[in-house]
Amino acid sequence: MSLLMPDADRRPAVPLRLDVERWATFRIRKRVLAVVHTVTSARRLLDAVRLLEGDPRVQVLFTVAGDVFNHGVDEFLENTRALVVPWGQAVHTRFDLALTASYGSLHELNVPVIVLPHGASYNKRVSVPDDRRGRPGRLPAVREVYGLGRQWLVRDGVVVPAAIVLAHEDDRTRLGRECPEALPVAEVVGDPCYDRVAASLPARDLYRRALGAAPWQELVLVCSTWGPESLLGRHWDLLEQLADQLPREDFRIVVMLHSNVWNAHSEWHIRSAFAGLSRCGIGLVSQHAEWCGAVVGADYIVGDHGSVSLYGTMTGARLLAAGSPDTDLDPASPMAELRSLVPWIDTGRPLLRQLRQSSVAHRPDRYARVAARISSEPGRFARRMRALLYRKLRLRAPVARPAAEAAPPPVLVRYGVPGGAGS
Repeated sequence: MSLLMPDADRRPAVPLRLDVERWATFRIRKRVLAVVHTVTSARRLLDAVRLLEGDPRVQVLFTVAGDVFNHGVDEFLENTRALVVPWGQAVHTRFDLALTASYGSLHELNVPVIVLPHGASYNKRVSVPDDRRGRPGRLPAVREVYGLGRQWLVRDGVVVPAAIVLAHEDDRTRLGRECPEALPVAEVVGDPCYDRVAASLPARDLYRRALGAAPWQELVLVCSTWGPESLLGRHWDLLEQLADQLPREDFRIVVMLHSNVWNAHSEWHIRSAFAGLSRCGIGLVSQHAEWCGAVVGADYIVGDHGSVSLYGTMTGARLLAAGSPDTDLDPASPMAELRSLVPWIDTGRPLLRQLRQSSVAHRPDRYARVAARISSEPGRFARRMRALLYRKLRLRAPVARPAAEAAPPPVLVRYGVPGGAGS
């Protein structure tokens, strides 16, 4: 069978040709395809793919599936030095297993697929067509939990993933309500970011120094997800007010944006938009940086409905809410519980007073309850996820036992440096 495709000039002949043994150096027994939709999902995929490191029997290749937030993925993969297969070739090539952290076009693959979540838990409800009645024409809408509903997991009456990775037993219960036919393939393995944040807690001072906070300063981390209902989409003026109202000798303010913000608007635009705030002393975490250390170093986290605030419940930081009123949150989600507990920022009142009041009202026991809902397998993601991978590959796993490692220090965008997007 020929593997020649229209984009054959980009097609890697080794290790994909059927007669690859003529040229290949390694004796590859299994080939794994990592399906990337966005930079965010790519980062989650690396948490799983790296569990195959040290095993020359397994070759990992990457491909890019269509997504509205594809921009930035090619550059991300180029920096990993990975072998990238065009999508048109990937769907016609035999692999032993595929991994992804999103859902688009998975039914086109002729390979068992493991689907991972790309954030903390499953928090949003989305309106989708109700096709269960089988009637032609315009269909009524139903609201499903994004990532747990039939819209993402079922195609033509068949569950697409061979395994659905979950972080918590509660997620399994919620999956049973949303898409009970998918329960047989659910696997609770834990959350890699939860484990990395936990492993990073002893290095808090290192992360604070990397973010430019002096030992006597309180670090305020402002986190925004993407879209018009995000903190940045609704409250750009909040950043200006924080810079104006918080004494610079006492506070260090740092902003961290979701990857989709960078890739939808470009690094050029964001650097330009934040140039004035930079002159006011506000730092901006680079899109190329690992974000867990910034969460660990923060004294205050001002966030919206993005996952970062949930991980902040692990660190002892004081949390404050901003952004939309969250009408799309699933009431049963950890994020809905968190947003019902934290004080909401009021841009019409003095912000320093609100920060101080959040410290007085801080209830560690309540945050601990929310944090416990992120992972029911704390510290065990690497071990359990690797066991799942090798079970699906039908290989004996190496003897070495993987464990979570502390995050590297975060990197800030550097202004005044030619082409300086970070250091």
